[in-house]
Amino acid sequence: MALPLLPGNSFNRNVEKKKFHKSQHWGFCNNVRMLVSEDKPGIGGELLPGQKMKPKYSDFPKGVGSTTPSWIAFDKRVLSFDAYLEDELPDKTQEKYRIRRHKILFYLEDDTIQVNEPELKNSGLPQGTSIRRHRISLPPPDEDQFYTMYHFNINTDVVFYGRRFKIYDADTFTKKFLKKIGVKLNPPGRCPEDPYMKIRRETLDRMEPLRPYESYDTLKQFLEYNGKVLRFFCLWDDSASMFGDRRELILHYFLCDDTIEIKEVMPPCSGRDATSLFLRRRKLPKYGPPGVYQPGQITDRAVLNVYRGLTGRPADGYLLDKHKLGKVDQEFYKDSDLFIGATINVWGRKVLLCDCDNFTKTYYKTKYGIENFTSISCKAPPPPKIERKFPPHNGFGSEEDSLRTCIGLVPTPHQRNFKKFMEKNSYGNISNTLRFFAKLITHKRVERDRMFVISYFLSDDTISVFEPIERNSGFTGGMFLKRIRVKKPGQEVFKSELSEYIQAEDLYIGARVNVNGYLFHLLNADEYTLRYMEENSDKFPMSSIELVLQKLKEEQSKSRELKQVFRNADPKLTKRVDYNTFRDIIMTLTVGKLLEHEFITLARHYGVPEDTCPDMNILMAQAHEQLKKNTFENFERLIATCVYEDREKKKVLPTKYIRRLCKSFRLPLTDDLLRSILSGFQDSEEQINYELFFSALNWRVNPMPELQAVSFTKERCEDVWLGMPSPIPVKYVDYFRLLKDVFGLVEE
Repeated sequence: MALPLLPGNSFNRNVEKKKFHKSQHWGFCNNVRMLVSEDKPGIGGELLPGQKMKPKYSDFPKGVGSTTPSWIAFDKRVLSFDAYLEDELPDKTQEKYRIRRHKILFYLEDDTIQVNEPELKNSGLPQGTSIRRHRISLPPPDEDQFYTMYHFNINTDVVFYGRRFKIYDADTFTKKFLKKIGVKLNPPGRCPEDPYMKIRRETLDRMEPLRPYESYDTLKQFLEYNGKVLRFFCLWDDSASMFGDRRELILHYFLCDDTIEIKEVMPPCSGRDATSLFLRRRKLPKYGPPGVYQPGQITDRAVLNVYRGLTGRPADGYLLDKHKLGKVDQEFYKDSDLFIGATINVWGRKVLLCDCDNFTKTYYKTKYGIENFTSISCKAPPPPKIERKFPPHNGFGSEEDSLRTCIGLVPTPHQRNFKKFMEKNSYGNISNTLRFFAKLITHKRVERDRMFVISYFLSDDTISVFEPIERNSGFTGGMFLKRIRVKKPGQEVFKSELSEYIQAEDLYIGARVNVNGYLFHLLNADEYTLRYMEENSDKFPMSSIELVLQKLKEEQSKSRELKQVFRNADPKLTKRVDYNTFRDIIMTLTVGKLLEHEFITLARHYGVPEDTCPDMNILMAQAHEQLKKNTFENFERLIATCVYEDREKKKVLPTKYIRRLCKSFRLPLTDDLLRSILSGFQDSEEQINYELFFSALNWRVNPMPELQAVSFTKERCEDVWLGMPSPIPVKYVDYFRLLKDVFGLVEE
């Protein structure tokens, strides 16, 4: 006998292992408490009889073997198996059994099973749900247990309530799931063919109609495509025939019965009678006109006359001519024959399909996979333009007015460019006028020193020339040329074409302009003109700094020499030189490649900005003038308020407080003028001596001399040039920045 199983005694491996040695514990399976086997081996490290190792948790798919409830992990997860059932038919002589196909659905969330049978047309059997969804118990002797996922596999049989279902295949999800849980799948099988369905199919194939009837099922096509019409935009080019032309058409193809309708697009004032239809709705033959047929020759079905002997009595039935001897075949246009670029035959007329609507494009893209819908223009090519020849100008009136008399029977005035006039007309402080300071080029010594102001008006491309009045010059001065458009020299006087006039692009510093026989040399321009030309450098290339720098970069070989010349001219290393020195150096380097206007553009771009702070006396005079007009005299209250706020008695207050105080007392000064005056009185700590500030503003105690307005004569005021421009655009030029941008030289 073996020793009892006590501590210290070894277990005899030869002892028969009983079932009660099997370690057990309570567990949960599908939310039901039940006694399950332990995953660990029994005593001695070996499995007990009937004990199997469960797969590890890592071998299960998500939700299996984990703490997550199965109704959450496997929600809407169903295993689908294809199975068939053999039903014996002992009372039938034609077949002994029938094959009925079923779909077995296993719901993983609660281990329920549902069996469905697909419905077959005219089967005569109750089909649909064979077994409703519920848990099914195993066949005896294990009827106390239920089917689980491990009981299903391909090419296996399952028994539900005494009916044996043979599983021959499963869907992709089911196969993957069973592989993940460790089930070895069998190869898929094949469902046998039902003998009855085979016999029935052979019978239907042998059946022929016994009555003169042949089915033409057009109801399905009508119900599917009723109201759906394909629309094409067409062209019939009949210009080759006498009095023919191009005619635009619209083709409608009705999908419900394959008929075609064509309408004509009647242009206005075409001279034709408007008709409702070009072709009424009907089937359109491909090879028309087909000719004239005998009655009964065009028919859908032919019936044979059958007689019974010589009795003269007709037969009891009729037969159809299934061979259809003598039938005339007609081909009609279908939707597959219509596409953009196709030419169809409309009863002898060649019609080109040029375009279609969006519904038609979607239809062909869905049904036929056509992607290219490039339209063809239906419009006729423009006729050749006949060049109109006008008589030459006779010298009376302007060229534009004379040309208008040749265009129409009723002369109309010349239309000015009103949009350009509104955009370029002067408004506010924007004059839209280019002014140049010019000198008259002449052989007469007396007129060589005469100076002129040439104004170019951008609104209407007119030019006016004004001569400033100088005493004891021998010339009266004033308006030299009234505002008018000036023709370019060298043009024929009497010609049919319009003359060319001087444009704004022809004017720049250094240019020579011929104004009605007088030759002017442009010496300088005002600040507005230079700034306008620099802002519109695409029209004025002389003012483009990029083009000027490109010309300087061509002198790359002289970079070191240029740097040495600038260093000698700037011994104090201030990195700037005066304008005249800069001009001599650059002009010597380029050797005439830079024009005068291009050099001024370069000097303005690299010029050192000057201090433009206004004079304090002028600001105070302007402030006194405004205070007098508004009779403002509350200076003592202002000073008293500042004394009250000055707690430390330093007689200074912040600039922000003084400005806010002036606003609260409604001091009648503009914001710009007040800021300029405050900036002149504030110290380095942005504080102002309020007594000095308000005493200076007191126009009664400290009056300032009034500003004297400059009086001009009538001729001088007609051209608003308040003085000649300075011949030097800038005083100093930053040459170091120029060398860095052009040659890339850095400071040593």
